[in-house]
Amino acid sequence: RSALVMFLARLGSLNALEQTRESKFWSRWIAGDPPSADSMGRICALVNHDDLRAANHQVYSRLKRNKALVAPWHGLTSLVLDGHESHATYRRCCAGCLEREVTVKSKDGGTETRKQFYHRHVTARLITESLSLMLDAEPIRAGEDEVAAAMRLLERVITSYPRAFDVVIADALYTDPRFFKFVRERGKHVLAVLKNENRDLIRDVRSLCEVTAPVEILSGKRKCQCWDIKGLESWPQVGMPVRVVRSEERWSVRRQLDGELEQQVSDWLWVTTLPESLASTAAVWEIGHSRWTIENEGFNELVTRWHADHVYKHDDSAMLSFWLICLVASNVFQAFFLRNLKPQVRAEYSMLHLARLISSCLYAGIPSRAPG
Repeated sequence: RSALVMFLARLGSLNALEQTRESKFWSRWIAGDPPSADSMGRICALVNHDDLRAANHQVYSRLKRNKALVAPWHGLTSLVLDGHESHATYRRCCAGCLEREVTVKSKDGGTETRKQFYHRHVTARLITESLSLMLDAEPIRAGEDEVAAAMRLLERVITSYPRAFDVVIADALYTDPRFFKFVRERGKHVLAVLKNENRDLIRDVRSLCEVTAPVEILSGKRKCQCWDIKGLESWPQVGMPVRVVRSEERWSVRRQLDGELEQQVSDWLWVTTLPESLASTAAVWEIGHSRWTIENEGFNELVTRWHADHVYKHDDSAMLSFWLICLVASNVFQAFFLRNLKPQVRAEYSMLHLARLISSCLYAGIPSRAPG
């Protein structure tokens, strides 16, 4: 409960949390003083992660019961999976650290190879019409790749949230036969970015696009021409026909330096198991682009505003505990802002302003006397 307040108040440090111990707020929240910084780190290393996941599930269940998690216009709720590296260091390691060799500049101007220690995990984000939730996370273990950790995470998420989503979205790293088979065997569809590693499939898609009429999609000022190629068998390793949607997108950007309009072009390829009866070309296009929410609204927000990458204690169990608590805090705050506050309040005050109000309530309860 103390760590939850630390994230909601955006304190970013166990020592900063410890300095609020005299606040009258704590007697109402935990019926006493919060633990010291050292005790917080030690206790979080011993916390049962399943208990933290259960707390996050309670947030999801309450929102689902209140009909706050509505599917988008196409009727398909998505689960995005992506890996995130929380920190890297050359100096400290723990039992859960991953290792890699990194080439760096040496003092004499040349290069040298150094061993770097880092932590990386896979996180799942649920995407609905207006409210998205960070559901769960799984650390990547030594000797395994990201896809293996993602499948372990997905197995637990499907068990805990069996009806929460219809399709799993991932980047090009997950265009892997293991992953596609794993998802389909559990009754879910999958969509992933397609890149040059699948050369035969891409070559066939581009050839078929030359003789297939595109569908035009307008999204703001962006014009998209989409080709929808179905029943492809150029990827025999996956053991099933797949569907590929290609999107060639054009838009203009006015450069600040000279005020001139510059034309931008991007070319996207998504491979999916979604049939046309479930998802139209426009639906696949929107689902494919929704993958970016885990980066822009997920990791970037948690790292920049919530101090989620701060190493509160260099212990693999403690680091996962703090990350899971941060996910709970973020979900509760998002639900409060989007579902509890009136539209007029949301239009006038930002999320960051409300976070500072939470922090001010914590500090307001500290007796006003000069330190020392």
